[in-house]
Amino acid sequence: MAADPLAWWRRRSLRFRLTAAASAVLAVALTAAASLLVGVLGRALIGSTDGIAYQRAREVAALADDGRLSDPVAVADGTIIQVLDAHGRITHVTAGADRLVPLVSARDRATSPGEGRGRFVDGDLYGIPGPLRVVVVHADEGRTVIAARSFKDVADSLTTTVHMLVIGTPMLLVLLGAAGWLIIGRTLRPITALRRGAAEISGTARAHRLPVPVARDEVQELAITLNGMLARLEGAEASQRALISDAAHELRSPLASIRLQLEVALGHPPDEQEWRETAEGVLEDTLRLSRLAEGLLTLARLDEHRRPARRQPVDLAELVGATAGRYDPAMVKITRVEPAVVEGDALDLGRVLVNLLDNAVRHACAHVAVELRARGGEAEVTVTDDGPGIPEADRERVFNRFTRLDSARSSDDGGAGLGLAIVRETVRAHGGAVRLEDAGPGVRAVVRLPLSRPVPGRAKP
Repeated sequence: MAADPLAWWRRRSLRFRLTAAASAVLAVALTAAASLLVGVLGRALIGSTDGIAYQRAREVAALADDGRLSDPVAVADGTIIQVLDAHGRITHVTAGADRLVPLVSARDRATSPGEGRGRFVDGDLYGIPGPLRVVVVHADEGRTVIAARSFKDVADSLTTTVHMLVIGTPMLLVLLGAAGWLIIGRTLRPITALRRGAAEISGTARAHRLPVPVARDEVQELAITLNGMLARLEGAEASQRALISDAAHELRSPLASIRLQLEVALGHPPDEQEWRETAEGVLEDTLRLSRLAEGLLTLARLDEHRRPARRQPVDLAELVGATAGRYDPAMVKITRVEPAVVEGDALDLGRVLVNLLDNAVRHACAHVAVELRARGGEAEVTVTDDGPGIPEADRERVFNRFTRLDSARSSDDGGAGLGLAIVRETVRAHGGAVRLEDAGPGVRAVVRLPLSRPVPGRAKP
């Protein structure tokens, strides 16, 4: 298998990759800037040289047209001038200029690059060191004025500039790379602190949090998010520990009861009636264990998925009627049912109704009322009993797992205190909410679920 060409790069540290990438971008930018600088500077100097030569050529042409041209031609700034007649012979020059050979041939003069634009000519051919920048201007009577300026000093300046850039750009790049390495290292320091803080967290750590940097940046947001996650994990761990502790406590009672009954039965002479009573007691405790195990499995599933096991349309009116119909009609009465359809698991929602009705029937004095209403995009199911009620301070606490109240409502006939906890978790998984209200006397359990679509039909009284 061919080696991945990027494998070496991926194995480098984030600091190295960021510094290398930034240095590469800087190298390209500096190279482009240096090239642009040299190009712009060269064009500016060439333009300036051409402008001066053209200005001098125009002045000489004007003197020639007026017949006031002297020989040699007087030019103060060192511009070389040659004046040619219509036949291409040199008639006037500046001091020291060639009087025999024009700086620009006849063919080149005929193909001038344009008014005021010059061309390069090798000055060594005319005894002038370095290149020349030559401009050609046409005057009256077929005369031609050639103006040339030495480009050697300009070329030397450009060469010096290029040498400085060739030497200075890498040095600047090294300095910027080193600065980038330090800045990136300082920027990544909070991440290093987060990593070290995370490494210090163990499975037995309690209330440990990662350090939050002062700067209000993405790293601070990451630290806050991770601390929030740790808080949620800590809460979930505490909840699991409490659940295991409470479950072990609840399992201890029926197991101890079963063991005691069997030990008593084995310690006495065999008697058919006593063995039957023992078997009935053991069966009752076994059923209690079964209900407890079923409740714990239901809560474990809800904690793991946080959503219904199935999601399909559920006709709440039909579900409420079928569930309430299993109870004594003299005790449980449906006072109002409106058409309502929700999305969810019919079995889970049926378990919610069963838990609420079991709880209400267990504590009711005479009757339990069930209502189903559809309002404001929600289905509202209420189960009201006329029992002793629940103090307002305890109406939220009863939804906790293994919670029993020290009041008349606490005689739950073998219940483990998981019914209302299952109700709340199931309703939350379906996107709804549940609460308890004072019914004066008694308690009203109110369940709200988001409607899926209305079911045609009339409300059933």
